[in-house]
Amino acid sequence: MLSTAPRTRRRTFIAASATLAGAVALCGLVALAPSASAGEFLTNGGFETGSLSGWTCDAGTAAVVSGQAHSGTYALQGTPSASGTAQCKQSVSVAPNTTYTLTGQVKGSYVYLGVDGGASTWTPGTGSGYAALSVSFTTGASQTSAAVYVHGWYGQPAYLADDISLQGPGSGTTTPPTTPPTTPPTTPPTTPPTTPPTTPPTSPPPSGGLPTHALVGYLHETFANGSGYTKLADVPDSWNIIDLAFGETSSPTSGSIHFTRCSASECPGVESDADFKAAIKAKQAKGKKVLLSIGGANGEVQLTTTAARDAFVSSVSGIIDTWGLNGIDIDFEGHSLSLNTGDTDFKNPTTPVIVNLISALKTLKAKYGSGFVLTMAPETFFVQMGYQYYGSGPWGGQDPRCGAYLPVIYAMRGDLTLLHVQDYNSGSIMGLDNQYHSMGGADFHIAMTDMLLTGFPVAGNTANMFPALAPSQVAIGLPASVNAGNGYTAPAAVDQALDCLTKKTNCGGYTTHGTWPALRGLMTWSVNWDKFSNWEFQKNFTSYFG
Repeated sequence: MLSTAPRTRRRTFIAASATLAGAVALCGLVALAPSASAGEFLTNGGFETGSLSGWTCDAGTAAVVSGQAHSGTYALQGTPSASGTAQCKQSVSVAPNTTYTLTGQVKGSYVYLGVDGGASTWTPGTGSGYAALSVSFTTGASQTSAAVYVHGWYGQPAYLADDISLQGPGSGTTTPPTTPPTTPPTTPPTTPPTTPPTTPPTSPPPSGGLPTHALVGYLHETFANGSGYTKLADVPDSWNIIDLAFGETSSPTSGSIHFTRCSASECPGVESDADFKAAIKAKQAKGKKVLLSIGGANGEVQLTTTAARDAFVSSVSGIIDTWGLNGIDIDFEGHSLSLNTGDTDFKNPTTPVIVNLISALKTLKAKYGSGFVLTMAPETFFVQMGYQYYGSGPWGGQDPRCGAYLPVIYAMRGDLTLLHVQDYNSGSIMGLDNQYHSMGGADFHIAMTDMLLTGFPVAGNTANMFPALAPSQVAIGLPASVNAGNGYTAPAAVDQALDCLTKKTNCGGYTTHGTWPALRGLMTWSVNWDKFSNWEFQKNFTSYFG
């Protein structure tokens, strides 16, 4: 986010990215165990017994059908539900330190083939015919069994699967399927795979009392810049969440946050505290949410100790209570969040600044209850860049801030009202298509948002998946005008991104992994800059969503 003026991107980020690209490419070159004569390890992979013999399937979701086979007579038909993927699984005996290849023919939308705890592959859609899926995996040093699976996706139509085969060295257990499997390359790709997670959010996310599509904007409240001061009472009713920028700290490691309104000398026309408080109540009476945004480009916060954590909770609570706010927005930038060396599991972080922030947010949520609105506005470096790099990396030397928001988002996913990553002031970021995307056009917003709504393997590790957020938890962050920051996107391109993500039309060259009509909306820096530009951003949002 920006505070007093548009800021340039840090040169250290660009340099680190260039240096790390070669190192991570080398990480992708994994030597596979040599293959001897192949045997078949699955039972009834072609379902030609006319039954589910050999397979264990989710109750009531799978059947063997005739007349729709890829080869032979029978095929598996799975019917997902809103809460299930119609998974069928088979456990087999395997040898340690051995490479196996799982293949199959599938038909339908979002069909997955993989091995428990390891690699998987999928297709977003096969059209009217079957498509081949293939994935290889290597067993561990003491592994003697593996469970392979096929499944669809939540709420999607029924899928078909046939001719599933697990090939590896040795005699196997059964005869091969009626059609030969597709042989994958002997060397995996040097770029990370694009496998989405196989589990949805664990519980329905909080709605925060927001409309189906919401407009979020930051209001300059503690400083002045070229956009001019805007009174809260003068913010149009189109804005559903108003983030008061910013709550800051005079000492980054103290944890104590202050919210000091702009003075009349710096912000001519600023309203009195009484009028400001009355404006907050008036907005809330209309269903709007007024939040304290903490951080910004100049507001570094590092909760390095439990004392800092407790000071953070106490001071933030005081601000919320003083002004009668609905919640907070976490806009930590700069060096507020970074990962200690060796902290490699985003699901179980050990770095104090991460652990203490999570603890503080959970404490605030528990104190204020279900109506507490929690939003986050990280930069792409701290979120989507985690697809390639996480923390200091396996050998050290990477920027330890890379992907550092992921453990916070993951830990708070059940309490997070809205995540609106800043799709601006960003370098090029690799998307799930393993191509780099640059800010300023529809393609960037489509690719970055697709990552949040699909999920991705952290640092390319398919055994360490960052799960998809619910569409209602995600908004796209953009600058309101060319004056507001790098990465301004013209209204037509904003509409193109929304078309692609919510309707799967007008996508250009990027193919999304789903269609999300419930995408919550848009965020912008800032209300002030939008007013400066004759409300272009707000008008376009209203025109698109009605």
